[in-house]
Amino acid sequence: MGSTLTMEKAKAAKKFIENHYRAQNKNIQERKERRWVLEKQLASSDVPEEERMSLIKDLEQKETEFMRLKRNRMCVNDFELLTIIGRGAYGEVHLCREKKSGNIYAMKKLKKSEMLSKGQVEHVRAERNLLAEVDSHCIVKLYYSFQDAEHLYLIMEYLSGGDMMTLLMREDILTEKVAKFYIAQSVLAVESIHKHNYIHRDIKPDNLLLDKSGHMKLSDFGLCKPLDCATLSTINENESMDDTSRDSMDIDATFPDAGNGHSWRSAREQLQHWQRNRRSLAFSTVGTPDYIAPEVLLKKGYAMECDWWSLGAIMYEMLVGYPPFYSDDTMTTCRKIVRWRHYLKFPEDAKLTFEAKDLICKLLCDVDHRLGTGGAEQIKAHPWFKDVEWDKLYEMEAAYQPQINGELDTQNFMKFDGANNATPSRSGSGPSRMMLMPNDLSFVGYTYKNFDAVQGLRHSYDVEGKDDYICLGI
Repeated sequence: MGSTLTMEKAKAAKKFIENHYRAQNKNIQERKERRWVLEKQLASSDVPEEERMSLIKDLEQKETEFMRLKRNRMCVNDFELLTIIGRGAYGEVHLCREKKSGNIYAMKKLKKSEMLSKGQVEHVRAERNLLAEVDSHCIVKLYYSFQDAEHLYLIMEYLSGGDMMTLLMREDILTEKVAKFYIAQSVLAVESIHKHNYIHRDIKPDNLLLDKSGHMKLSDFGLCKPLDCATLSTINENESMDDTSRDSMDIDATFPDAGNGHSWRSAREQLQHWQRNRRSLAFSTVGTPDYIAPEVLLKKGYAMECDWWSLGAIMYEMLVGYPPFYSDDTMTTCRKIVRWRHYLKFPEDAKLTFEAKDLICKLLCDVDHRLGTGGAEQIKAHPWFKDVEWDKLYEMEAAYQPQINGELDTQNFMKFDGANNATPSRSGSGPSRMMLMPNDLSFVGYTYKNFDAVQGLRHSYDVEGKDDYICLGI
């Protein structure tokens, strides 16, 4: 046992040293670039010499603050956990307050043992990497990530407007004007991660969050997958259904006719049935397959186009009231999706414009003909978006204004049992922890600090390894 632990410790130390020196070189280069960018901007401006020197001195001061920030170790006890606002298969999301600054955040807490036993290590690292790499106002912002003996933590901005699922359950359906606003913002969000060669793979109304002003941001990247940047290859069939909830689906390989499932008397009855079922699914770890592309279900291999299918399904739900292939059992839904040509229909009483139906049909179709295969610009050019000012979407007033009473208001989120029992465990999180645990090796280099968010600088900088080194006691 002792020799095994020594080997594990040596591997972690090697990984830390590699991360440390890579980060050091990266920091030096970025510091030089920031100085160069500032001096170039000042040289091309009419700023007086005295003010130029002041701005350069200010940058140097912020660089010093950044170095100090890197040396600070973070742990869960730096935060006061307030209430649970989300719960999933591998952990919970808490509303929390940073004790030192008083800032309010959302803390995603993931159990390491669950990540390891269910093969989610690469997913959780991809989620952290995407949040650290993609700097976009369309994506939920990551402030910090760190770990202790038992858990991984992501400290993110708290978007108090709730999620699109809650809005849809409240409104039944959205007007085309409102739906267009949020689908357009979703297109920008998906485009931003695709540009960094990531696929989200789990786009659904639950993961479209609204900020206090009603603007939408994409969240929950726990199933995101990086593509090979050199080849942009598709994900192969062995990886296509690798989360546990979808592994449990024993779908007949031939996908025989699914039938109509439950026979609803009217579209209104189907809407009511969907909403009742949707509320229970929100508390379930199984989830719903309603937004999954057929090529993913069929394990044929897939690429970025699967995210555009999901967006088409969400658009249909916004305008009709329920997803296009909804059934009262999961297997029937899956079969309807892969046989979409037989089951993609619009209710007679749905008052959709021709352009809206056309866009939905061009998203919910065979991958070879799907809009977006050539990039987001194809979707932006669709006639349904003809009056959308893409560059001003996040500057204009949002289509929906959520009701919010103060920064701690959680009325736009569903209530979870145990919300008042949010005392953080101190196990393994304090400075006395000196023993390297076997689970730690998979998560060395997980630490991140967003200096842009914390100090108000223009750039974000990745601080890898330092906190892991202290935490692991290497």
